[in-house]
Amino acid sequence: MNIVVVGLGLIGGSICKALKKYSNYRVTGSDLNRDIEAQALKDGSIDEIFSGSFDNAGLVIICLYPEAAESYFRENAPKISGDTLITEVCGIKGDFSRRMNQIALDNNLNYIGIHPMAGKEFGGYSNSFADLFAGANFIITPFEDADSSNIELLKKIGKTMGAGKIVVTSPENHDKMIAYTSQLAHVVSSAYVKSPELNVECGFSGGSFQDMTRIATMNEVMWTDLFMQNRDNLKFELETLIENLKKYSEALDKADSQAMTELIREGRLLKEENLRNRIGQPN
Repeated sequence: MNIVVVGLGLIGGSICKALKKYSNYRVTGSDLNRDIEAQALKDGSIDEIFSGSFDNAGLVIICLYPEAAESYFRENAPKISGDTLITEVCGIKGDFSRRMNQIALDNNLNYIGIHPMAGKEFGGYSNSFADLFAGANFIITPFEDADSSNIELLKKIGKTMGAGKIVVTSPENHDKMIAYTSQLAHVVSSAYVKSPELNVECGFSGGSFQDMTRIATMNEVMWTDLFMQNRDNLKFELETLIENLKKYSEALDKADSQAMTELIREGRLLKEENLRNRIGQPN
C-alpha cells in the first residue's frame, strides 16, 4: 500500500520515519517547503515526493493544523479515489471531524480521524524521529457508520508506529477527554511560566519545575486553534481547576493547616486510585 503523508513537521515526519523503519509500506511525502521534501527523500524517510496525483494512494494522512487540514481536504477531495481512506492527526475532533466527514461524503470518500498522543517541546521535521510514538496512546475516532475494515487498518498503522494503547471512541468523547488530559495541562503550563521568578529560577528548580513548564513552548497558532474549537469542554475543565485552586488559596489565607493537609490528602488518594486502575493496562 502507498501512504501519502501531507505535512512533514514533527508528527508527519515522525510518521514517515516510523512507517519506513517498521513496515514495508511505500511512503509518499508532501510539504509546502520543498527543501523539507528533498531532505526527507535524502534521509530515506519517504520513497518519493508527492507528484500531485493520489491515484495509487491507499491511505492519506493529513498532518496539518485543523484549519489547514480542512482546507486541504476540501480542495483535494475531488482528486482522490473512493477506495482511499483519509485520516488526519489533529488534536481536535467534534465539529471539525463532522465537517471533514461531510467533505468525504460529498465526494464518496472514507474518512476517520486519528490522534497519536505524542509530541516534543519543539516541532518541525528536524525534530522528528521514528520512535516518537513508541508506547504512546493512539486514538481512533470513527463515526457510527464507519467501515470496520478501515478502523482495523488504522489500528494496524498505530501498532506499526509503536503505539502502546489503541483507543476507539467517538469524536465528541475524544474532545471531552482531551480537554482534561492535554489542553488543560497546556493552559496551566503557559500560565505557570508567567511568574516574575521565571528568570531567576536557575539553581532552584528540579524535576517538578521542568515537568510543569515543558509544554509552555507550545506553538501558539496551533494551540489557539485547538483551544477555540474545543472551548466549551476546556472552559469547564479550567473553571473546575480554578475552583479547586481557590480551596488551597483559602487554606493559606486562613493559615489552616488542617484544611491544607486534607486537600493534599484528597489529591494523593485520587492519584493513587488512578495509578491502581492503570495496573495491567498498557499505557
